[in-house]
Amino acid sequence: MSDSTGSVRVPFPDVLDPLTGVRFFLALGVVLFHFQLYWTLPPESAGLLNRARLGVDVFFILSGFILTHVYLQGDKAPDYGRFLAARFARIYPAHLFILLAMLGLVLVAPVFGIGLEPGRFNPADFVGTLLLVQAWFPRDTLALWNGPAWSLSAEWFAYLAFPAYAALALRLRARPWVLIALAIASFIALDAFYRVQFGRVLPRAEDSLGILRIVPEFLYGVGLYYLGQRWMPSRCLSAISALVATGGLLGLMQLGVDDRIIVAASGPFILSLALLAKAGVRTVLSHPAILFAGEASFALYLVHIPILMVWRNAVQAVTDVPGGYRMGVVELAWLLALTLVAAAAIHVFVERPGRGWLRRRMGPPRVDPAEARRTVRSDQGEPL
Repeated sequence: MSDSTGSVRVPFPDVLDPLTGVRFFLALGVVLFHFQLYWTLPPESAGLLNRARLGVDVFFILSGFILTHVYLQGDKAPDYGRFLAARFARIYPAHLFILLAMLGLVLVAPVFGIGLEPGRFNPADFVGTLLLVQAWFPRDTLALWNGPAWSLSAEWFAYLAFPAYAALALRLRARPWVLIALAIASFIALDAFYRVQFGRVLPRAEDSLGILRIVPEFLYGVGLYYLGQRWMPSRCLSAISALVATGGLLGLMQLGVDDRIIVAASGPFILSLALLAKAGVRTVLSHPAILFAGEASFALYLVHIPILMVWRNAVQAVTDVPGGYRMGVVELAWLLALTLVAAAAIHVFVERPGRGWLRRRMGPPRVDPAEARRTVRSDQGEPL
């Protein structure tokens, strides 16, 4: 891989297929991580999946990378109002649909004799989840209206803070290693704070101040983007780099190393996939079916816990099995199939039309060529 001379930038192509395709596998890993908490397979079969939950951190890095690609190509930050409108339209339709579905389930559960833990689904947490602020404050309990939405709350925080990221990025884009160093330093500082206050490493932050988790990881993605602009890889070297970075990340996850090391290794993984697109290397991640699955990964991530909850309650009601029963392979296969179909349906019939409807009403038609190019790029790679 040859480094471009000086600070010369070699732009990435508008569309980065590998970063769209990989979203499906990241989301699927999180889904299987939650499923394996309830299955009967032996513990060693879950080795890699115990760290698959860190796919959330990969998405946070990916979010910084992609939003730099979409919005920070020129010499100034995008219009803040238009930026927030586009991001709101991107994330809110599927979130609102699934949250309202959860509200409906909670309201009808007593009709079918399904008991709910007192206080578990409370109005305050519903409002916090609706407003996407459930991960902004210290908490003693989880906001359980839809657990995975905590990361969406963190994403929304990063969107609101985007002008600060943009100012730093545009000032230091010729020195990407400085941006990466700042990301590492802030991660170390926030991790130390989180361990003192909550007794856990930063990649374990979720509902309780989960926004701290995205702050350095988003910046990490910004720095990686500008670093990647300085490289023009050969097809062979880009393919080898992607294989090494992928194999290294999966190996670290399987070995169960410290979460923070896995987060650090996620950066080269994301960058190597983006460089595949720059070198024109096509892989399975560019297959149309995988690209569709990647686009639907947001819905998959948001809907899998509600479906898991409904499925297990239905099985218990029909078969009288105890609440803590373990699922076998056949049941897992059916549950996964149902989840994938539901995610695809939500993506096609809720997420896409809802996004288009909101965008048409929250901003004037695009006439600026730069804005048109953003439309091509804008739905790649994030959020989770």
